[in-house]
Amino acid sequence: MEDSSRPHWGMVIDLAKCVGCDSCTVACKAENRTPPGITYNVVLERETGAYPNVRLEALPRPCMQCENPPCVSVCPVQATYKGDDGIVVIDADRCIGCKYCMAACPYGARIQIKKTGVIEKCRFCWYEGEPGNPPRCVGTCISGARLFGDLDDPQSEICQEIARTNAQPLAGDLTTAKIYYVR
Repeated sequence: MEDSSRPHWGMVIDLAKCVGCDSCTVACKAENRTPPGITYNVVLERETGAYPNVRLEALPRPCMQCENPPCVSVCPVQATYKGDDGIVVIDADRCIGCKYCMAACPYGARIQIKKTGVIEKCRFCWYEGEPGNPPRCVGTCISGARLFGDLDDPQSEICQEIARTNAQPLAGDLTTAKIYYVR
């Protein structure tokens, strides 16, 4: 159950600023010490426009930190849960590797760690007792495309940026996400 007096963290990613350098992916891998081929914060590439005006766009895609996360509701052992601050986290000791959360995630943001069988994902670099520090991907973004903050504080920089740019979730009708994109 969420505590309404605690901040509820979110992120804005400005796609016009993102240069597709993958520094966010590298920072995430280093912070989480993930094995080769495993990352929680990928930068996808997609073509936009129509011929002859086609361009390649970088699309960073961490976990969307959904308001009502489908991965939480399907976990049979409550290994995936939403903390008081709204961050969706995993208790690796409880995870049985059933992959229900992987199937339920509409964004494909869940990854199974082969060595342990645990299903993992981005959790905003949240560690027990340290919530609220900006994720490493924010600090390493060379173009300043990422902004992290409290979505419940209308005076916060993130809320002002969302309002100023009309930032929207990746798939607004899919889930209520806490990752907003400036297009």
